[in-house]
Amino acid sequence: MTGPDESPNAATRPEVDYSDPNRTLDADEDRWAWRARLRRNRVTHLAWRTAVGVVGTVVTVAGLIMVPAPGPGWLVVFFGLLILASEFEFAQRWLDFGKHHVSRWNDWMLAQSVWVRGLVALGTVLIVWGVIWGYLALAGVPQFVPQWADDLLTQVPGID
Repeated sequence: MTGPDESPNAATRPEVDYSDPNRTLDADEDRWAWRARLRRNRVTHLAWRTAVGVVGTVVTVAGLIMVPAPGPGWLVVFFGLLILASEFEFAQRWLDFGKHHVSRWNDWMLAQSVWVRGLVALGTVLIVWGVIWGYLALAGVPQFVPQWADDLLTQVPGID
């Protein structure tokens, strides 16, 4: 007889070590019962992977589009990779690669003097300003911008 916390086939299921980051889970080893059920049926598994692939790709591409603009571009890229990594090993490798290099960049930046960090921040601001200026110079000031902001922006050289 099994206890209240044990399933009837608990003795036949192998113990899974979830702490290994390189371990690939199959349908019988999934941590969530609902996902294990999805993975056992070929049609639902394909539908689930397709949905995760589409949503993760859309989020990742949207993040890449946002990278040069002010805002959370890289955060959205990593979120999209996180979505994709829930089903695809290649995305998990990309996510691990990205996390490793972001960690290295942060460690390097923290080891620099204040003036180097200030120069990097200034360079970032100049790049963002250049991208915004380039957009406004090519496309013009959008119609939704309030009149007072439009008046200020049109005083900047190159923006009509």
